[in-house]
Amino acid sequence: MAQHDQLHRYLFENYAVRGELVTVSDTWKRILENHDYPQPVQKVLGELLVATSLLTATLKFSGDITVQLQGDGPMSLAVINGDNNQQMRGVARVQGEVPADADLKTLVGNGYLVITITPSEGERYQGVVGLEGDTLAECLEDYFLRSEQLPTRLFIRTGEAEGRPAAGGMLLQVLPAQNAQADDFAHLATLTETITAEELLTLPANDVLWRLYHEEEVTLYDPQSVEFKCTCSRERCAEALKTLPAEEVDTIIAEDGEVDMHCDYCGNHYVFDSMDIAAIRNNASPADPQVH
Repeated sequence: MAQHDQLHRYLFENYAVRGELVTVSDTWKRILENHDYPQPVQKVLGELLVATSLLTATLKFSGDITVQLQGDGPMSLAVINGDNNQQMRGVARVQGEVPADADLKTLVGNGYLVITITPSEGERYQGVVGLEGDTLAECLEDYFLRSEQLPTRLFIRTGEAEGRPAAGGMLLQVLPAQNAQADDFAHLATLTETITAEELLTLPANDVLWRLYHEEEVTLYDPQSVEFKCTCSRERCAEALKTLPAEEVDTIIAEDGEVDMHCDYCGNHYVFDSMDIAAIRNNASPADPQVH
């Protein structure tokens, strides 16, 4: 029986270092199921999903985080959006031939990694880093070093478990304002690096931690569920329609008989006919939802 997606936090008793372990296979599947992405793009979305989940877990507030890759390569955009409840969604845009063995640099071309943190209350923050590293994990470690000044290591694994695509990862980070020794952190990172995709994607969290750190004292906290959840809704589409010029909407209605709004993230369609549009303009609620 496959486990559902979970995020586990853990702490080392004898070191000022904390860790996280996540599996996101079901969520990854949901993100991919409405799209026909080339294999390398699917893999990058899986890695981005792992990274975003691990990053949202490092935040100390309620809000959301968006991690996106953009560039002039065949994959012009790949983005995952998640929140502190570990509700995730994502999408990619492909506009060219993707070689079957394309790596990150080939996919993105000249580009960068943009991390946007939006607290429920307070200022929005955006960090941008060039793609210096060869892997997404290296680029994110670079981001942490520049923005947080906290030594951080990410270990992302994708593969197959029980015959289907699976993705997971681990994060180690020095606790802020603590006197962690660089040697200790390097020692723990060296241990963590040995985790195989098969172990990470098939074993329960406590077994993974035992395999890696059986000579250390580790406290494992209760897990948090990770799930695919899209924030689109008929109401949000209606609000968006209000902001469009009336002539534009009327032209679409005249030509197509309806306005069909499609969500890139989840594939839902929200359909509005002329009566719905009239109701929206009168600030009434749109007629009964038509979701396909």
